[in-house]
Amino acid sequence: MSHARYLLVLLSAMFIALVAGSSDALAVDRTFAGSAQIDYHFVPTMKNANSNVVPTGQGSYTFDSFTIETALKVAVDVSDHITANVKVCFGCHGFETDMAYFDFRAADELNLRAGRFSPSFGSFNIRHDPANHKLSDKPLAYDMGRMLRRVDWKMGVLPSPFPDNGVEINGTHWFGDNVQLDYATYAVSGFKASKDAPELDWITSRSGNAYYVDNNGRPTVGGRAALTTKLSPTSDFTFGGSAMYGTYDAGNDVWYEILGADATLRIVRTAFRAEYLVRRQSFDTTAQAKFRYLIPPGAQYDYFTKHGAYLEIEQPLTPKFDVIARGDVLFRFGNVQNGTPLSQKSSITRATIGAAYAVEQNLRFKASTEFWAFSDEDSRGHDKELTFHLSAVATF
Repeated sequence: MSHARYLLVLLSAMFIALVAGSSDALAVDRTFAGSAQIDYHFVPTMKNANSNVVPTGQGSYTFDSFTIETALKVAVDVSDHITANVKVCFGCHGFETDMAYFDFRAADELNLRAGRFSPSFGSFNIRHDPANHKLSDKPLAYDMGRMLRRVDWKMGVLPSPFPDNGVEINGTHWFGDNVQLDYATYAVSGFKASKDAPELDWITSRSGNAYYVDNNGRPTVGGRAALTTKLSPTSDFTFGGSAMYGTYDAGNDVWYEILGADATLRIVRTAFRAEYLVRRQSFDTTAQAKFRYLIPPGAQYDYFTKHGAYLEIEQPLTPKFDVIARGDVLFRFGNVQNGTPLSQKSSITRATIGAAYAVEQNLRFKASTEFWAFSDEDSRGHDKELTFHLSAVATF
């Protein structure tokens, strides 16, 4: 870990400790919260699935065995209009300052957010913390370390969370008593990569080695809008749309755009969720020898698209026991670098069935199994895998 990241994490932790233990004179109100999940990921169809052991193109290369995700957050109401938030977390991405921002709320319809935060995009990002969803793993479109063939696929469409520095304006407006409109628009530093990279560089984008600053001086812009309608006192329906656009290289020559649509239907305690994301990304093809497929003569740029979607049903059977079923897909269309088993058209299909049991209010056990199908065989000649998860998550 870089010295800059060590310092940022240390300062964030000191701030949390200071605020949590300070006198009442420091703030009008404050809230301290946290969560921790330990997950055992087992891939019985592979002899060794760990990405640090299996070379590229020869296996699933995922984070298996025990992995942990922890988070500590403090929120302080500085005044009637200003709230400050700091959150530090640890997961497959290492230590991260997930939040360090303040909100200035002039009205329900107008709030200014400035600092480090995950910009408003999609539905799942709102509940990306493992304490807020009932399965151990994330949908493929948002997946990170536990995704099979992670090295070849470079993770999902938009790995969550995706904290960044910038500003956001958001708000909520009610139309009567049954219709709620939420909106957000933002400008953030944006993701990073080299000019000829066939994918965004997620490690560089969130690494403290670059002091959490932009590499090109031009922000990524985007926004989200969602409309929620109350169907009855116990049921509601939400439909949302999201978009972001920016350049990712130092010279602002190549770009990416990400679009998303999501819908959630809640009927009493049953929840139906669906979400679709697509990322289109251009890249420089001057060094054509790096790429598998020929570029038209004279063309300097090429692009690819990556699509991800999932459908999820969550059904409580008792006040403590829930069952969850999810189906999700990931598609990639476009040129690829030499040496990867991916082709011009590649896909992943996954089916997940899981259960969650609440031992008590702040402790839950999760179990799930996943069946994976790939359009491209790996070096073993395999195009299917089976995985299991067993997790415990606590909140405080």
